[in-house]
Amino acid sequence: MSDPFLQVSHVSHTFADGVQALDDVSLSVPAGGFCALVGASGVGKSTLLRVLGGLITPSQGEVWLAGQPPAQARQPIGIVFQQHNLMPWRTAHDNVRLPLELQTGRGAVVDPGRVPALLALVGLTGFANSYPAQLSGGMAQRVALARALVHQPALLLLDEPFGALDALTRERMGQELLRIWQALPVTVVMVTHSIHEAVLLADEVVVLNGRPGRVAQQITVELARPRRPEMETTPAFLAHTRAIRQALDLSNL
Repeated sequence: MSDPFLQVSHVSHTFADGVQALDDVSLSVPAGGFCALVGASGVGKSTLLRVLGGLITPSQGEVWLAGQPPAQARQPIGIVFQQHNLMPWRTAHDNVRLPLELQTGRGAVVDPGRVPALLALVGLTGFANSYPAQLSGGMAQRVALARALVHQPALLLLDEPFGALDALTRERMGQELLRIWQALPVTVVMVTHSIHEAVLLADEVVVLNGRPGRVAQQITVELARPRRPEMETTPAFLAHTRAIRQALDLSNL
């Protein structure tokens, strides 16, 4: 087997205030894979995602992205948080373009088709000149997703990206995310509190337990694609959700 694209080896992290968030976490994700991180609030899922993105240097252990630490990786990383954090005074087009400006300067020459192509990819053709206040929550999150993809990242990190959306919009966005992932050469790691969402979207589900967070189990989702919400009542789907629930430590909830 080839080496994993993303490798996490014995990572622990303690914040400056003495709170330990992660304890001896190890996992791996292959190139082009889709991994979901599941666990109760406070188990360190978001901390782990920030470690993967190079935003936090772990107290112990190592993270390798294609053989390099994330902060030094040649391949860019895209990150989408629960809140879209769009600049309200910039249009959808200019919000997506913003990372390129920050990297190369506002006057930099950028392929003029890149931003429109990304807006089309996330289903926002015709909304390039709309401001965040003119967009629904789901549409604003689509802009945030396009912004995270503008660098053509090899790794896309998603921290509860649909958590603030209503159930129907969340379901629709999950299907859109699958479509985008399958259209691009990108590896995805997503934090979610939804077991059903994890099974519907991911190849691998990493269950975190405890405070500090530890990997309880890494479960392979052996369901054929394409996956649709209608599958959620099938025996095979329910068997996966039961396995994840059994791996979760719910005693502290």
